[in-house]
Amino acid sequence: MYKDKTISIQLDTLPENPGVYQFYNEKSEILYIGKAKNLKKRVKSYFTKNHDNNRTRLLVKKIFLVKHIIVETETDALLLENSLIKEYKPRYNVLLKDDKTYPWICLQKLPPKIFYTRDNKIKNAEYFGPYTSVKHLKILLALIKEIYPFLNHELNHLLKIRSKKQSIKLFDKNKDSIKELIKGNLKFCLNHLKKEMVSLSGEEKYEEAQILKDKIISLEKYQSKSTIVNPKINNVDVFSIVDGESHAYVNFLQIAYGSIIRSHSVEIKKKLNENKKNLLSLAIIEMRNLFSLKTNQVYLPFKINLGEKIKVHVPKLGEKKKLLELSLRNAKFYRIEKINQMKVIDPEKYKNRILEQMKLDLRLNNKPEHIECFDNSNLHGTNPVAACVVFKNGKPSKNEYRLYNIKDVKGIDDFASMKEVVFRRYKRLINQGQNLPQLIVVDGGKGQLSSAMKAIKSLGIEKQISLIGIAKRLEEIFSPADPIPIYLDKRSETLKIIQQLRNEAHRFGINFHRKKRIKSSFNSYLDELKGIGPKTKELLLKEFKSVKRIKDSSVEEFVGLFGEKKGERIFNTINK
Repeated sequence: MYKDKTISIQLDTLPENPGVYQFYNEKSEILYIGKAKNLKKRVKSYFTKNHDNNRTRLLVKKIFLVKHIIVETETDALLLENSLIKEYKPRYNVLLKDDKTYPWICLQKLPPKIFYTRDNKIKNAEYFGPYTSVKHLKILLALIKEIYPFLNHELNHLLKIRSKKQSIKLFDKNKDSIKELIKGNLKFCLNHLKKEMVSLSGEEKYEEAQILKDKIISLEKYQSKSTIVNPKINNVDVFSIVDGESHAYVNFLQIAYGSIIRSHSVEIKKKLNENKKNLLSLAIIEMRNLFSLKTNQVYLPFKINLGEKIKVHVPKLGEKKKLLELSLRNAKFYRIEKINQMKVIDPEKYKNRILEQMKLDLRLNNKPEHIECFDNSNLHGTNPVAACVVFKNGKPSKNEYRLYNIKDVKGIDDFASMKEVVFRRYKRLINQGQNLPQLIVVDGGKGQLSSAMKAIKSLGIEKQISLIGIAKRLEEIFSPADPIPIYLDKRSETLKIIQQLRNEAHRFGINFHRKKRIKSSFNSYLDELKGIGPKTKELLLKEFKSVKRIKDSSVEEFVGLFGEKKGERIFNTINK
């Protein structure tokens, strides 16, 4: 069981995507950073399992808040996890879970040397990684040893060209530069290699120059420790926004040397009808102050004036665009998380929020607290029926569902059938003095919508009710007043409710149609048999369900159902 309701809500609303999770205590201190292929399952496991490790049990007791960053793949999650661990050094992070799967770079001072290892437990050493490509890792290490020969411990040991004291001095002097190179700041190294290559070519040492050229090509292709971003992208802040009816959601990513070192999402409550630009501008200013951001370059989904000192870039293609999309994805999931939390904490507030969003998405005059949906069912024009399902406050009201036999339409005519059933439904409600719905949904495109509208107009209630149609193929939303359909996001709560209405009406109608068709086939078959009355037909229909099962039944089954004499008589009549 979860230790409190707050944690329970956080866990239940986590996404099931790859990503990195962060545990915080009550003082907002980061305790632990981890990665997961499925964030929800992984984080929940901390609170549902009995942990043998005392350290883990203590960690779980201290967790007050759970945050997360969503990425594309599990590998991206691994690499991002490592970047964040190095940045924040959480108390409970000892090893990455997959530390033996990928190699690390080890930088050691005593004696000064650099090498890669899968065992990152050496004392008095710094580790960088993990790396996903051993080949490129070796190229990088060879390059570092070439530029900083004192780190080539094996060679120095053999040649005895430097004392231990000299090596330590050189290490201290160049330590920061070496770390920058490992982090992916390759500019200095590339310039150094290119100059040396040109020099060797000038001396006609072409074979040596070619070796350096191959290293340059490999190094340029190499993506330093992060597959999330190109390492050339450095000191950049990325912001994105998702807008809603009453709130907006902003995500921020901080990028350094091709790695995400910080992610933060906020919910902004609207006070007036602020547009997205104003909301995002306010959020950027707040977050720059909060995190003391000094970068002068930001990536945004649209142009905003943030002053002369800050350069705003709106990416259109490539890796910069992917960064913006990643930030937007995190903002969207943060919105979903907040909405799901609201479902649990304040169901009434959640209901009103969903209805307000539906009103906005569908361009309605009123909140659709009462919605009705119609669907027709027939098979080659036989046994035509219609179903009406009712949703109130976004949920099914099954006791108000209604079924209709089509009376006035002959043959296949979905348009006329829709007009008939809509007319009958609301004429009855008007005559009985019952409340009309704010929204009617019809399953179909412009034809069904037009037919339903004719029925509404004939009753004189077109100004009281909004009407839309949903087409199955592309999930287009049609309105009588607008020739251009509305396309809603597939993850939209509004679309999900409309789809649920449509599917429920189809299910309800098709079940009724199936029963009617079975009954009709029974009756047509039994009508041909003499000596079988209405009550016998009803009992046969209830028991056997199909004509085939009647014909395949034994005399014992009929005797058991009707008694010996009547059972044998009916059996003989059917099997003449």
